[in-house]
Amino acid sequence: MSNNASFEVETQWVHLQYDENAAFTETYGFAGNQGAVNLEGIWMRPKGRDSSTLLLFMHPTSTLQLLPVPREAVRSGAHVLCAASRYAKNDTALIMEKVLLDLGAYVRHAREVWGYEKVVIVGWSGGGSLGLFYQSQAENPTITHTPAGDPVNIAGAGLIPADALIFQAAHLSRAQLLLDVIDPSVMDELNPDNRDKHLDIYHPTNTNQPPYSRQFIEEYRAAQLARVRRITGWVKETLEELKSRGTLEMERCFVTHRTLADPRFLDPSLDPNARKPRWCYMGNPETVNTGPVGLARFSTLRSWLSQWSIDDSRSDGLACARQIAAPLLVIENDADDAVPQPHTSMLFDAATTKDKTMHVIQGATHYYAGQPELLKTATSLIRGWLDERNLLGQ
Repeated sequence: MSNNASFEVETQWVHLQYDENAAFTETYGFAGNQGAVNLEGIWMRPKGRDSSTLLLFMHPTSTLQLLPVPREAVRSGAHVLCAASRYAKNDTALIMEKVLLDLGAYVRHAREVWGYEKVVIVGWSGGGSLGLFYQSQAENPTITHTPAGDPVNIAGAGLIPADALIFQAAHLSRAQLLLDVIDPSVMDELNPDNRDKHLDIYHPTNTNQPPYSRQFIEEYRAAQLARVRRITGWVKETLEELKSRGTLEMERCFVTHRTLADPRFLDPSLDPNARKPRWCYMGNPETVNTGPVGLARFSTLRSWLSQWSIDDSRSDGLACARQIAAPLLVIENDADDAVPQPHTSMLFDAATTKDKTMHVIQGATHYYAGQPELLKTATSLIRGWLDERNLLGQ
């Protein structure tokens, strides 16, 4: 990566396949059935520039090649792989433990087929906790089953540890993010119109208005946790019921209504940063709260336990950060309108690696949208950090 040069970006489609025996199909089409997992990624390199280091970007459910962060890294001279999991663009049935196997396949390919000497996992947004989860299991593998009790051989998969991790504009976990933003006013999961107006921050007659009182926020957060745990309880009961029947019905799908109601969106005095009030990374939060692309909107029973249950999901950034020894760079975007402000510093404080660094980029939003200079600042920061550790590979 170079401070001044701007390279032409060359892209190459990548297909990886590995065998997997599954009890039932959980991905549509050819991606994860027929006894094999099929993965797709985009390998991006600066034209005419070699490197022995690969920056690997992966999100549990998104594809990242169109985002400005990885493309700017390539323009500055880095080799980048934007890796999609088997659950690309559909997290309904996503199992975090299986995403680790997908990420492991990419790391192995980069090392053994492409010949990169160093692999750095860049965990942007939802990829942050994924990277930490992967590294914790690559360094100290323990997992043999999913939270639902299904076999998944992480312990015997031979995951190759990354040489360093970058946690950029990232949240602590999908489960923690859902807990932070789920709407606690819903009283009946089958009828989202049955709501407690006292806890509905979007209801026009609610007497609780910003700036919210400490008492209201404590009540609100407790109600959010109670709702998540009610859903988790129903999930576990339903799984046990299906198992007890002894039939071929093994899974069930369901809808979780109203999942974007973090008081921080309406009250900028809560965990203040430079974010735009009454706005979020997906638009108007009141609209997104009931829209089709809300967090955990559609889920299977097993997926809820693996990625959304605060008590069961193992992809916990704080817990994983306490288990890794690899160098860690933590970047907070000061105007992030997706990641709750405290998450970054909480992660940094929890990390026990001897080599950890944190930077705050003032004014930067989640996507650096319309902020080319701040995007260059982030890229330069990463370049310098890698260079100090002889990880540039050029």
